Amino acid sequence: MSRKHPIISITGSSGAGTTSVKRTFEQIFRRENVNAAYIEGDAFHRYNRVDMRTKMAEEAERGNKHFSHFSPETNLFEELETTFRDYAATGTGKTRYYVHDDKEALVHGVPPGNFTEWQSLPSDSDLLFYEGLHGAVMTDTVNVAQHADLKIGVVPVINLEWIQKLHRDRADRGYSTEAVTDTILRRMPDYVHYIVPQFGETDINFQRVPTVDTSNPFIARWIPTPDESMVVIRFKDPRGIDFAYLLSMIQGSFMSRANSIVIHGAKMDIAMQLILTPLIMQLIERKRGVK
Repeated sequence: MSRKHPIISITGSSGAGTTSVKRTFEQIFRRENVNAAYIEGDAFHRYNRVDMRTKMAEEAERGNKHFSHFSPETNLFEELETTFRDYAATGTGKTRYYVHDDKEALVHGVPPGNFTEWQSLPSDSDLLFYEGLHGAVMTDTVNVAQHADLKIGVVPVINLEWIQKLHRDRADRGYSTEAVTDTILRRMPDYVHYIVPQFGETDINFQRVPTVDTSNPFIARWIPTPDESMVVIRFKDPRGIDFAYLLSMIQGSFMSRANSIVIHGAKMDIAMQLILTPLIMQLIERKRGVK
């Protein structure tokens, strides 16, 4: 970890809501005048959209039914760790963008489903902010988690995650329920081995839990709303966390364990503001103290 060049990583499973969390961080950065450099996790995928489909078909022919975007085989974990390490040491590093759609293609001048060229991060940023699937990933050869100063996990319970993926892929991508189910099954081994373990490395986890019946996610007609959910916030190290203050500020909240607080789903944004703002400012003050 770096006192002079701090790194914040947001790790979430696909469709977990990390984009909404990113917006909350952006609000904090703007309000507190923090200049952040950004990295998107899919910039470190190994294959573009067409090549990934080709590789997936090839692997299926070989009998590999579990080839997914979650694994070391389909991601540049070494390059991601190098970028984290370089930023911690020098305040800069290399990244690129994965272009998702026509709107982003107009901005970056690259067809959808492809990557831009590698480019240097700005050299005058206050901190590095990563949002994606692998911000705390650890394998036999890579340890990205060790380089981040503040690691946040964002994950729904598994049935809710499946509901969100089913609805997103059917509505936005035109997939059938059967096709999405096949994707979930194909990804499961990599999910277990490379996504889930990261949430044991994160400093704070935000886990959304629905309070409505999600027992069969494959027939759910809509995604449970924040008003139909609770959020469990787990602190890896609760020392220094003012739980009494949080309980007084977040209506209806309560502690379920000595390191966990439970809030109403609609209160997640205010909870993140209250919890994360002082932690971010601690990193910035520590950075300025080094200077």
